[in-house]
Amino acid sequence: MAKWWPPLKWIKSPLPPSQAEYDEPWRPMEWRVSKQNMLKTLNHFQPGNSEVKTFKILLYGSVGVGKSSIINSVTSSVQGRVCNRVPSNSVLAGESFTLECKTYKLKKGTLDDFYPFTFTDISGIEAMPGGIQTDDIVKILRGHINDDYTFNPVKSISEEDPKYNRYPTLKDRIHCLVSVLSANNISMMEDNVIKQMKEVRTNAKNLGIPEAVIMTKVDEACPLVKENLEKVYTSKKIKEKMEMCCNRLGVPVSYIFPVKNYHEERTTNSTMDTLILDALQNIVNYANDYVQDQAGNESLPT
Repeated sequence: MAKWWPPLKWIKSPLPPSQAEYDEPWRPMEWRVSKQNMLKTLNHFQPGNSEVKTFKILLYGSVGVGKSSIINSVTSSVQGRVCNRVPSNSVLAGESFTLECKTYKLKKGTLDDFYPFTFTDISGIEAMPGGIQTDDIVKILRGHINDDYTFNPVKSISEEDPKYNRYPTLKDRIHCLVSVLSANNISMMEDNVIKQMKEVRTNAKNLGIPEAVIMTKVDEACPLVKENLEKVYTSKKIKEKMEMCCNRLGVPVSYIFPVKNYHEERTTNSTMDTLILDALQNIVNYANDYVQDQAGNESLPT
């Protein structure tokens, strides 16, 4: 009995390497030396405005994109060991695992000293009612919400709440807004989530707050990158994902940083660290530009 074979058009084969990647990286990266150079720069970095001793970097995005994992990954990269400081579970019963506004400091190695920048983790944005209120994110940007506030999915924080800061100064507000998106589901993101993220971006822009995008899970989006993370900037698929992110969210490609978060690893990886630290260094520079521009400005937008 003859075997039956499906028509060739039904068989989907991966693109050959010649069609799947560029001949040269479209964004240069010095994999062998960048990590140590960036660590040295970050270790000696100080804010350029005496009014601000520590930058506040806000991570926001939809549920399950890896916001909390970014904090763990950055900590791992600067500490030189895999860390799990922030509870991170991509999706817990379809809801955000983070429920509070929580700010995390980064310790410098084993020294009793901290980097002059922190990460603020918040609940994820959801397409349906039940996620964080967009108004709450805007109030965090403006410095009105103090640490450890538990988000209410039904209503935004009131001025009477003990965690509400009525008179924030420059040091209280966010100094760089970081959108977090997953490379393997950018095209499937709900329009309502994109709408909420754009609303937050608009408010940040009106306040003069800079922004960046961290695109996670690049290894899950491209077989070439899964096999070799150093191909992230020769991969046509990753470039396509970054351009899609640019088109959907409206952030220029130059402000989008692809990374792979620590997840299953037991030890740190130099290539992963290089991408993570590259994103971190640029974000810190954006925040520094912002606080320098605000030096001596006593009439901040509220």
